[in-house]
Amino acid sequence: MKLCGEIEVRDREETLINLDPIQSGGRLTAEAMKAVIAYGDGYSVCDACGKPFRLDTIKKPPLDAFHRDLAAFVHMDVARVMPGARRGFQAVTHTLVSPGQPVILTALSHYTAFLAVESAGGVPREIPMDGNHRITGEEAAKTLEAVTRESGSPPPLLMVDHFDYQYGNEHQVREIAKAAGQYDVPVLYNGAYSVGILPVDGEALGVDFVVGSGHKSMAAPAPSGMLATTSEYAGKIFRTTGIRGDRTNRTFGVKEVEMMGCTLMGATVMGMMASFPHVRERVNRWQEELENARLVARALSSISGTAILSEVPRRHTLTRADTLGSFDVVARTHKKKGFFLTSALKERGIGGLFPGATRVWKYNTYGLTRRQAEHVAASFREIAKENGIAVM
Repeated sequence: MKLCGEIEVRDREETLINLDPIQSGGRLTAEAMKAVIAYGDGYSVCDACGKPFRLDTIKKPPLDAFHRDLAAFVHMDVARVMPGARRGFQAVTHTLVSPGQPVILTALSHYTAFLAVESAGGVPREIPMDGNHRITGEEAAKTLEAVTRESGSPPPLLMVDHFDYQYGNEHQVREIAKAAGQYDVPVLYNGAYSVGILPVDGEALGVDFVVGSGHKSMAAPAPSGMLATTSEYAGKIFRTTGIRGDRTNRTFGVKEVEMMGCTLMGATVMGMMASFPHVRERVNRWQEELENARLVARALSSISGTAILSEVPRRHTLTRADTLGSFDVVARTHKKKGFFLTSALKERGIGGLFPGATRVWKYNTYGLTRRQAEHVAASFREIAKENGIAVM
């Protein structure tokens, strides 16, 4: 079916149990769907915008209150909505990093963190992961010491994921922040897979910046996200412009430089705001989500030749599986080759895996009901048995 012209109708969420690793936390709520329709026009949120003409000061719709709520949600002082987590990274690196300065990342950092460092002229230095694909406070301390010794001064920034995008493993953010504090190095917490998914307390973690992704983990349209910080850094990150036109003498004092004025307008910010009450409540059900993730991981582990590469028991719903010794063996002789698995799953109402994936792949159970999780677990086992793979 066509939505209009050559644009196809998208019905994945309505017709399948979607295990796509990056889509699970971004499913819109019914409230967000309504907001997208009502505020779809580009500058719709500007209907009642008045002095000082800035997004975070608009009272109708209540975007001013929404910004305050976002800061409180992650236990920080000031927040801004952003066009994606990556723009939050960029705002911080552009403020704190000078060309040639080293910036501490990790061996599991997302590529957008590297791009944010590169765009500021910084030089990435990675904290290595341990044998279990985790970033520890001990290794962070070693890297901080080495970089400080080599460059003659502490780095201007350390960026760390709470849960990484490759394995969905939990990293020692609190210990890493403690190590960075000994060098007075500010810490950016990448919560792309945590803010809006599980409870996040930036103050308790000891971090200076909290970045979240609206479209990945806050049931919001893309591109959307948030950046929150402490009162210590708010004046720097959210600094207002001081530039003046040489001929017109114009100034734009209330506009924030790193925000390029306003950030999200129309459907993106209103969808994000409309979903927020649901998002704020759902983080309290994180334990239920973990139980579903563990249920599916156990089912996969029961299939001979299959290994869960992420930490076990699972501490996140994003999981990396290795089926080289199971489903990939079948794929080598199956008439559908690697596509047999995604085809068999689709027959059971399950989708979202990369087409043809039978080697090493990721999935995300976030948002599934217990009944759906049980169906997914049973389906993997059934498909294995149907194709002659032993199941314990």
